[in-house]
Amino acid sequence: MKFSLAKSARLRSTPFTELIESYGVESYTVYNHMLLPASFKGLVEDYEHLKKSVQLWDVSGERQVQIKGPDASRLIQLITCRDLSSAQKNICYYCPIVDEKGKILNDPLLMKISDDTWWVSIADSDVLLYAKGLSLGLKLQCEITEPNINPLAVQGPFSFDLMQRIFGEEILNLKFFHFQKFLYQKHPLTIARSGWSKQGGFEIYVDNDDLGVELFKELMIKGQDLDVRPGCPNLIERIEGGLLSYGNDMDMRDTPLECGLERFVSFNPNIQYLGKEYLLKQSKEGIQQSLIGLKLERDHLSITKHLPIYYERKKIGELRSGCYSPTFKCCLAIAMIKTNHQIFNEKINLTINNEVLKTQMIKLPFLK
Repeated sequence: MKFSLAKSARLRSTPFTELIESYGVESYTVYNHMLLPASFKGLVEDYEHLKKSVQLWDVSGERQVQIKGPDASRLIQLITCRDLSSAQKNICYYCPIVDEKGKILNDPLLMKISDDTWWVSIADSDVLLYAKGLSLGLKLQCEITEPNINPLAVQGPFSFDLMQRIFGEEILNLKFFHFQKFLYQKHPLTIARSGWSKQGGFEIYVDNDDLGVELFKELMIKGQDLDVRPGCPNLIERIEGGLLSYGNDMDMRDTPLECGLERFVSFNPNIQYLGKEYLLKQSKEGIQQSLIGLKLERDHLSITKHLPIYYERKKIGELRSGCYSPTFKCCLAIAMIKTNHQIFNEKINLTINNEVLKTQMIKLPFLK
């Protein structure tokens, strides 16, 4: 059954929407009240193309929350469990955002733009309102806004060749998780060596809609011999690579320690953030559940909600996301499983959605 998408001002288009639709986007999902392409030529074909060529992703839904002012760094440290005391400009920092009980509210990148300005990148309106509430409640000197910045990602093994044709050889010197300004038609654009794939690439933070459209068109023209196509974050590729998706694999019920993010949790006595005492307690007592991978002997898997998992009639966890993997020739899934029921290195029968499936538990990621 097919459904049409009723567009409105409430469901925001992006500067690239008309272009994307002219190239034949098949489906959308919605992220942060904005359209996010979900497929073009089908999940598997998009996946195979991403691994061997280069794609342009309209990821405008990955908004920036800008926190600026004398207390900006204090507020940023308050909302993340990662130690940012030695954070440097022009570097991206993956940072779980936590609440007062150490639960994850989101997992954006933080970008230190200047001494008093930060971008909470790939964030949503929940983070914006959370930061505003804390700033007002604590009477901090911060200005918190959502600037009109629409990220355009260039992803895939040939992304480096394509970006060099537009921005010159200097772009190749940009280190992973670093960002800096590059000129396009004499306009400075912030570009990061980052992206939500394991194939390598860049994210261009477009702050001028018309210029962004011109850049998209030029990338398509200059990448014809590289088989450039519009694309989007790919479910198969991210699950194989163990890239976690907030809202799917983890949510406000989970802590960073349960999601394998302990390296981003600081217990430095000089670092203060919300929920620290809860995470410290959990660290000392040990976690009772954690995210792991599952290999399922099945030839298809479609998940639209979290599914309970049973072993010998006992609920042991929850299936969070999954898909069929052409590489592994089986279905792969990410699941939250009780630690005392994690059985590695052997096949067991698990009941999922009233179906008994031969399953192997794997430590993430699937592709090492």
